[in-house]
Amino acid sequence: MKISARADYALRAVAELARAGVPCTTSEIAASQAIPRKFLEGILTALRDEGLVVGQRGIGGGYRLTRDASEISLADVVRAVDGPLIFVRGERPSGLEYDGAASELLTIWVAVRAAIRGVLERVTVADLAAGALPGEIRALVDDQSAWEDAQTNLSVE
Repeated sequence: MKISARADYALRAVAELARAGVPCTTSEIAASQAIPRKFLEGILTALRDEGLVVGQRGIGGGYRLTRDASEISLADVVRAVDGPLIFVRGERPSGLEYDGAASELLTIWVAVRAAIRGVLERVTVADLAAGALPGEIRALVDDQSAWEDAQTNLSVE
């Protein structure tokens, strides 16, 4: 699984907006999260097009969330900038078919999508901004192995 820079930056930007509670300029968000300003502008446009943020012009202007941060899931943000959460070869898992020995791959891809949705739909922008993640999410990372990259150790005998 790869999380795009676009999704990562979008989540960081909305967390900043939630924490600030007042409109923030693109420059302020970019500086506080070390996001390239031009890249951020495109992300904010996508978030605006999906109805998650609105821009205000003039003195005191900037971007703000369109609704309370507790009503916006991380999945909403990722979908706004990247589309559906899981694609396999550019297709949604529900549109795939496998035969023979690989026939259960569809079940695996749907399970992966469900697991990712289970995390990203459960956590809100408010949770993220406050550093108050739900207990079941924190429990997923309690095992040290969650923090380690899986590595295959092969030995030749």
